[in-house]
Amino acid sequence: MISSGVTRREFLVSAGLFAVAGLVGAAEDSTEPRFPLLGFVKPIQKHSYGEIADISAAVGWDGVELPVRKGGTVEPARVEEELPKVIEALKKNKIAVPVIATDVDDASDPLAQRVLRTASQLGIPQYRMKHLYYDLNKPIAPQLAEFRGRMRDIAQLDSELKIQGTFQNHSGKNYVGAPVWDMWELMRELDPKSLAAYFDIGHATLEGGLSWPLQARLLEPHLAVVSVKDFKWTQIEAGPSSKSGKPRWKDQWCPLGDGMVQAEFFSYLKKTKFRGPICTHYEYPLGDGREMIAAMKRDLAVLREWLA
Repeated sequence: MISSGVTRREFLVSAGLFAVAGLVGAAEDSTEPRFPLLGFVKPIQKHSYGEIADISAAVGWDGVELPVRKGGTVEPARVEEELPKVIEALKKNKIAVPVIATDVDDASDPLAQRVLRTASQLGIPQYRMKHLYYDLNKPIAPQLAEFRGRMRDIAQLDSELKIQGTFQNHSGKNYVGAPVWDMWELMRELDPKSLAAYFDIGHATLEGGLSWPLQARLLEPHLAVVSVKDFKWTQIEAGPSSKSGKPRWKDQWCPLGDGMVQAEFFSYLKKTKFRGPICTHYEYPLGDGREMIAAMKRDLAVLREWLA
């Protein structure tokens, strides 16, 4: 538990998070954009806290996005006890935690409230919501209206707890946010300080192809976090159950720079007022040990090259 005798600012300073929190909320008149470079630790989420800290330092991230959700590094039911411990372990290697990935999708859920309250008290400025899904057997427009109300309630909770929620676009036939335009519909009337966009250029490129500039510009006023991963289209031989007998195309995640994501996105990003974190995600096979760390470092090097 967080001691009531320690102020939020004191904990931020002691945990080494205050500098990154400042970058997230940097003034828009800053002459040079500064993007804290994070790693989403999903591939190593079940390692010990010390191992996560050591791997993060070895890769060279400024901070991490930490899974605080069912099956993640921190189980939501134990958030008050465990989240301070993992932050302390990361602090020893000067690794910050500006963002957590959560199961939050309902403002009335007591467990979600506990997770967000604890994160806010620990000085974590942002969290990522759980994905939302359409029911393809029902009309889409009424569902969008229901999601808008849910987002409004979550934004109100965020405002009360003084934490910024984010919602990620994700590719897939039934994901809310796959077309990106629906994300804008959901948050266009919300205060971005309470609920904003977690823009994934990998998923946006997969779904939109060459239209990512439209999607990025649409969400630009709402940007809070940017995530990056890469993919390519690959042909898969038809199986015994295939009716056509012809190969089909499938998306395949790959190392950054080997696929469809364009470096031009980051040239565009540098011209915007966005100052928030950029988080690298890893969905392709990384291997273990040194091989895994080398792959993560390679993707980080590509990202830094694109931002140079």
